[in-house]
Amino acid sequence: MILKVLADGPRTGAPPRFEAHQVAQIFALACEPPEKSGVPFSHWTPGALAQELVKRGIVDSISARQVGRFLEGGRHPAAQGQVLAAKHARGPGALRRVVRTICELYEQATTLHEQGVHLISCDERTGIQALEHARPALPVRPGRIERIEYEDVRHGTLCLTANLEIATGHIVSPTIGARRTEQDFVDHIARTIDGDPDARWIFVLDNLNTHNSEALVRFVASRCGLDVPLGAKGESGVLRTMETRAAFLSDPSHRIRFVYTPKHCSWLNQIEIWFSILVRRLSRRASVSSLDHLHEHLSHAIGGRCCASSRAGLLALEPVARLPGPEEQRVDHPQLGLRSAVEREPRLQVPR
Repeated sequence: MILKVLADGPRTGAPPRFEAHQVAQIFALACEPPEKSGVPFSHWTPGALAQELVKRGIVDSISARQVGRFLEGGRHPAAQGQVLAAKHARGPGALRRVVRTICELYEQATTLHEQGVHLISCDERTGIQALEHARPALPVRPGRIERIEYEDVRHGTLCLTANLEIATGHIVSPTIGARRTEQDFVDHIARTIDGDPDARWIFVLDNLNTHNSEALVRFVASRCGLDVPLGAKGESGVLRTMETRAAFLSDPSHRIRFVYTPKHCSWLNQIEIWFSILVRRLSRRASVSSLDHLHEHLSHAIGGRCCASSRAGLLALEPVARLPGPEEQRVDHPQLGLRSAVEREPRLQVPR
């Protein structure tokens, strides 16, 4: 029916008429990758489709505008250049297990804390710009909102590596520096652990390569007193690949353990919620005159009321994030064969 309406064309004016099979071929061509036709484009445009249709002899002549009408009328994604990024996971079973492990850790955060175990959500906020407004802002007045100069003077960037202790909501041993190299991250972890050197530590973080590096493996082996052959990076043993290093670092028997969020699931990391507060309340509208000024600004925000919390904790973990049980069959994610990975995200409760 749609093809018949499209082929007949609009009722007004005198546009060219096309047969239904020609319209079907237009849709079929739009679904092919351009490289199959030898066209050096990443995606089809109405003009390129019109040229290819004439070249193949599907129609005698057609305008790019008419091709666009057909695609719009049939609600074809190519009409507006729509694209959806595909998220390829390791499989529903593997994803489910890792997400469940992280959610269960969050649920047990208070109990772990009482047992002397530090559950830490850790990540880096890179590229925090030291932006200075070129002119002073016009302040808020009755009937007028604050007006901020849109031109900025750039003074460089800093990287913030932060630890959110899940049970308390406190930011622990933050690191502010110019970069985030492999050694920088190891130094950050070492300084964090030095705050309670004999305790057990669990770090939740993403799969960035610096989070399962050779230096980090050697550091954990040293601090935990593990007398095991580590091998050589890229050749053998624990250090051979990123996968073998991650498996070693995530071993539950180690006193210092790292739990990695699945690929494309960094939203599971609670520190991301705190970072969003930092951006909204501080860096989005701040004007800083230098990197030193930015460093001072961030330090004050982390230690002050802007982004810190009381002993009651920053996160409300009830109801805790969870995966659906096997008896719940509704599927919202066809690629993963799962319902939503988390039924309800833990929300931030910032004390007034």
